[in-house]
Amino acid sequence: MKKIIGLFIIFLLVTSIGSASGVMNDISFSLQPTQVEDFDPLVDIVLTVQILKIKSLEKWDAQVNAIEKIDWVSNPDFYVKVYINGLEFKSPLWHNQNYIENLNWKAKLNVPDDEEFVYIRIELWDWNLGLDKPCDISSMNYDSDKYKDSFGVDLIYSIATGHWWGDDFAYYDAQSADPSGYGRLNGCDDGSIYQRERDCELWFNIYQNDYDNDGIPYWAEVNVYGTDPTVCDLGTDIDNDGLPIEWEHKWGHYVWYHWGDDTYYHGWIYLPNEWNDHANLDPDKDGLSNYQEYLVSQWGSDPFRKDIFLEIDQMEKGPKGEGGYLPELSKELITIAFNRRNIVLHIDDGCMGGGQKDIPFDKETTDQELRIIYRNFFLNGDLNYWRKGTFHYALIIYHAERYPGFAFAGYNSADSLQLSTKTHDQIARRYPIINRIMWRNLDMDEIHATVYAGALMHETGHTLGIFNDNTPGCDVQDGKFPYEINYWRWRPYKSVMNYGYVYKIVDYSDGSRGKNDFDDWDRIDLTYFQRSWH
Repeated sequence: MKKIIGLFIIFLLVTSIGSASGVMNDISFSLQPTQVEDFDPLVDIVLTVQILKIKSLEKWDAQVNAIEKIDWVSNPDFYVKVYINGLEFKSPLWHNQNYIENLNWKAKLNVPDDEEFVYIRIELWDWNLGLDKPCDISSMNYDSDKYKDSFGVDLIYSIATGHWWGDDFAYYDAQSADPSGYGRLNGCDDGSIYQRERDCELWFNIYQNDYDNDGIPYWAEVNVYGTDPTVCDLGTDIDNDGLPIEWEHKWGHYVWYHWGDDTYYHGWIYLPNEWNDHANLDPDKDGLSNYQEYLVSQWGSDPFRKDIFLEIDQMEKGPKGEGGYLPELSKELITIAFNRRNIVLHIDDGCMGGGQKDIPFDKETTDQELRIIYRNFFLNGDLNYWRKGTFHYALIIYHAERYPGFAFAGYNSADSLQLSTKTHDQIARRYPIINRIMWRNLDMDEIHATVYAGALMHETGHTLGIFNDNTPGCDVQDGKFPYEINYWRWRPYKSVMNYGYVYKIVDYSDGSRGKNDFDDWDRIDLTYFQRSWH
């Protein structure tokens, strides 16, 4: 009788939560592992915390006219501390680097096979001659009494399902989801975007060994999916919904805590043997369906966090050295601007199978030639190529017949933009002394990179639906210079979409400056580039 009453109470709890959220009615089922003597009798469980990449989110910020660097005299000297069940692991030191990609540093520990939960803490530090300082990768507000604890994250990992939660988690409901995404930490999540708090982002993964090496733990295979834990299931699509079991396993799980009995319960919204309409599901409303998220999952997409994928193709230099390439720093600056806001920008400059630098030189490129390049280099000659509607497209050429930069329709969508190097190379370098004063920067290379980054972010803004007809301060032709009256009228609108700022800052406005300011970040439409031309 007690068991029946207990089950009835749990049933009422689940259904009541479902009615309140309006989403949980779609959950397949939830359960809590009973006492288990060995969660995986086939292997001795070893847990691994893997650090994938680290990026400083601090930079010179013209929005607040402040230098926001982690180190004043150099780039950061990062290292990571990982604690697994209280045992400390410390990474090597990565000297003088703002952005460290393709990391593969791991902390490993043999954990008890009969205890479901493993407790993990991750901290990021900057080395400074014995005065090491913690970097902020947490969504917690700064607490002077708990200085170090405010910047690190604490997680709980389940060896039953292979998922974690705590200060980082995956959740299907966009309103309650972790905005920075699963396996990504963002120090700006506490609202410190324009404050010097040593904000960084850190990408990581946590996993355990399993007998068949498909990444799905023994307990989940036996008790949830009904698959054979001795047979690798990678790539298997039992329900033929277009997504393999490993993707649905990673993103279909969520956890909820029952306060009454102090117990974590596991739930699933995607199961490999239940068909889901993934081609039309877009829980984070970033314009990428679950199926598209799967196609780009190897490059860090998250179906519950907003993502933008941008392919950049560049024209070769001319026979006399005409033209140039988009500076690497420009890519970093625009990435920081988006990533701070948890709209994660992924740039394909050759690292994702696209992004080329072999477009033949052309002294002047017409609009029709832009579309030909789009078809041949972006779509590879296939009008139904899968990247259309998934990637935005940026084309860096020598000189355009109309404007040095503008967004254009590849075929039927505002998914593309061009920047001309002939003009943008001259902007930063024509008056070196005056420019150093105007940009408040002595480094000409940084000024040059800021010019390109601002222009790239401006045109990307058009592919996200920001235009003069919905944002009056955008693209005001007589607002570029101080001697023009509209320059002063739109000064509160501190955005790259304002011609008065386009080459000086790399950010959209947040609408916080009163009259004649506009909140670009709020009005961005991530689906715009997939629809008909403006």
